[in-house]
Amino acid sequence: MFDWITQLIGRAGYAGIALLMLLENLFPPIPSWLVMPLAGFEASSGRFSPLLVVAAGTAGSTAGALCWYWLGRLVGMPRLQRLASRHGHWISVTPDKLDRASLWFDRYGARAVMIGRMVPVVRILISIPAGVFALRLRKFVLFTAIGDGIWNGALTAAGYLLRSRYAEVKDYLNPVAAGMLTVVATAYVLSAILRAK
Repeated sequence: MFDWITQLIGRAGYAGIALLMLLENLFPPIPSWLVMPLAGFEASSGRFSPLLVVAAGTAGSTAGALCWYWLGRLVGMPRLQRLASRHGHWISVTPDKLDRASLWFDRYGARAVMIGRMVPVVRILISIPAGVFALRLRKFVLFTAIGDGIWNGALTAAGYLLRSRYAEVKDYLNPVAAGMLTVVATAYVLSAILRAK
């Protein structure tokens, strides 16, 4: 995966960074903590502007988040309530939990989106309830972009500061990414099996 990401950034530049961050939101096995530090490392060599790297990553991330937001709007609260009452045991969601989440989202929605965009795994999932609970689109985009900008800025800075040491670190990133994906998938399958019993 590392080599593919490196080649795409090398060939497509800022557009490649934006595309990778869009895909990161749609296909979690492409981790932002691999893409943005690599782009930051490239910026440290003078090939890219660090600010434009962050801007490209943020544009891609926010566009990816919008896909999940619109999915949430499409599903809507009534349909989600019906799904939760029939199949909620698969994801540990009940209609009562949805009602509480709706009240909580009315109060903290925009801030929750912004903070959620800086937390691994949550950063992708937070967009769905924002759509389901109909957070205003302009507010969603603004707070998503702020959270993404902070997240992408921190990751880019890490890659920029690592510079020559990035080559040492990259050898550890592929196994770590594969390991994390395996742990998350296994935990989900086990929890779904246990709840179904």
